[in-house]
Amino acid sequence: MNHFFHPSLIEAGCDEAGRGCLAGPVFAAAVILPKHAIHPLLNDSKQLTEQERYTLRPIIEQEALSFAVAAIDHEEIDRINILQASIKAMHLAVDKLSIQPELLLIDGNRFKPYLGIAHQTIVGGDAKYASIAAASILAKTYRDDYMIALHETYPQYDWKQNKGYGTVHHRQMIKTHGLSAFHRKTFKVNLNNLVEE
Repeated sequence: MNHFFHPSLIEAGCDEAGRGCLAGPVFAAAVILPKHAIHPLLNDSKQLTEQERYTLRPIIEQEALSFAVAAIDHEEIDRINILQASIKAMHLAVDKLSIQPELLLIDGNRFKPYLGIAHQTIVGGDAKYASIAAASILAKTYRDDYMIALHETYPQYDWKQNKGYGTVHHRQMIKTHGLSAFHRKTFKVNLNNLVEE
């Protein structure tokens, strides 16, 4: 994994979590890492186990020069669409950084310029750049915590396990119980041809 895209600039890696979910907010994180590598496990959060992500989160938070996490709720996702909400969440995370970056490294291929700060979109960036991987881990774990807490109010949807993603069981529960107050109403949910997981 590369550590820096442009070593002479202050870089912030940015990533989101929850873009493809049927319920709950989208979370984004921005992370500015020090010049030295912080942990050999640091990698794309999707390639890590849940335990590894939660092991790395306090290490990232302690070692990062600056980090921030932000979220856009399901109602705003419905108003402005998930792509715009994901970008807005990343902008909000950058807003909260205590150090102003000179370059934003964005996982994916879509972004809107942020206040004149240069940016670079990188497909699969969370597996290529440490700061994006760190942002991926923070966004994922903070969102998972949110959905696990929400599960206590809506246990029938099993958000503790599926985190709001459209698993067969989640879609079956939508078919049985209808949409909750936290489902994204503009997302098309296929409730036909459900099969056992």
